[in-house]
Amino acid sequence: MSFQCQQDCYMKEFVTSVVSCCPSELKREVNGKTETLKGFNIKLQDTILYPEGGGQPDDHGLIGDVPVLRVTRQGTEAVHFLCSALEEGQEVQLKVDWDRRFDHMQQHSGQHLITALADSMFGYKTSSWELGRQRSSIELDTPCMKPAQLQTLQEAVNEKIRDQVAVAVRLLSMDEPAVEKMRSRGLPDDVAGPIRIIDIEGVDASMCCGTHVSNLSHLQVIKLLGAEKGKRNKTNLIFLAGNRVLKYAEKSYSRERSLVSLLKSRPDEHLEAVDKLQKSVKLLQKSNLSILRDMAVLVAQNFKRNPQRGNFFSLHRNEGNNEFMNIIANEIGTEETMVFLTVGEEKGPGLFLLAGPSGPVTMMGPRLLEILQGKGAGKNGRFQGKANSLARRAEVEVLLQQCCNHHTSVQGGINPALTVHSGSVQI
Repeated sequence: MSFQCQQDCYMKEFVTSVVSCCPSELKREVNGKTETLKGFNIKLQDTILYPEGGGQPDDHGLIGDVPVLRVTRQGTEAVHFLCSALEEGQEVQLKVDWDRRFDHMQQHSGQHLITALADSMFGYKTSSWELGRQRSSIELDTPCMKPAQLQTLQEAVNEKIRDQVAVAVRLLSMDEPAVEKMRSRGLPDDVAGPIRIIDIEGVDASMCCGTHVSNLSHLQVIKLLGAEKGKRNKTNLIFLAGNRVLKYAEKSYSRERSLVSLLKSRPDEHLEAVDKLQKSVKLLQKSNLSILRDMAVLVAQNFKRNPQRGNFFSLHRNEGNNEFMNIIANEIGTEETMVFLTVGEEKGPGLFLLAGPSGPVTMMGPRLLEILQGKGAGKNGRFQGKANSLARRAEVEVLLQQCCNHHTSVQGGINPALTVHSGSVQI
């Protein structure tokens, strides 16, 4: 079946009727998490909303005033997922999200043009392509593409755009001899009806089910961003077509202005300015690490010199790392002393280290993770990891102090009244 969206890719509104409506579910990714929506699968007499396929994502749009969240193809039919039910036989009006549709038309026709010329000019066949949200890529059957070839290809595709070459849609029956001569990466197993051919006049004729512009001039311009090493000795050619090029230029200019302000240098001096900054940052980081190591040693020595130090030491510092905490623990010695150290935001995320006699540390480690909403592990008297929240740090201190007192009472040898270090330290 050839849908109305394939017969007239420029149609923005369309009236049709509902054939069926069945309860269904849709799984989709939202902020990195999978959510399941309950709704309905709607089949229509015809549609201007393209179902995903041929490397092209589906259209968005409305049926009446209800958003269409997904359009898929089942055999010769298009299935529209909505959150609201529609009555069978009901007449409905469809509206396509034109900005999304025209963007897909530009990228898809741009891919056909690039693919055809890469083949005719260099003999590089296209194995697959991807229409991404921000940029698209074509997988070429070559291990590499030279910069000169990239530049030549870009000039050639844009020359065809300036020549205003017509793009036509033709339908051929499956038994016509001409079908075998058409470029194709293979037909779906459930293909039915005539074969749809996208014919770029004098450039390419290939089988395709997607939506396309009617003239290459509608592509406006194509920018080849670069070639990246792909899988299996292939190359991924990254490109933008049409309005995406304009948006890319606008964003690039906006970033350039921001960098001019931040780096206090002209655009052609940005790389040199960033290189200097990176070298300065590395020196500062090295200096900061040295200061942290010295501070860790001083903190430990100060505790050890305290005659009332007891067998528990706790410290929190906003700035620090795992090395800082481990140096303190090593300097203090944890055979008889329990050490609880944290670095990070006082009520936010951070790092922690619990070190001391193996028994108490093993017992208290899981409880510490629970209170600090953290993740970590330990062995041989060390338990450390990441905390999602240090807001309840004081609660952990109290539990560890109680554990130390109990452990000392059982072991004997130290007066419990003198075993707890007087409060936590923050520096």
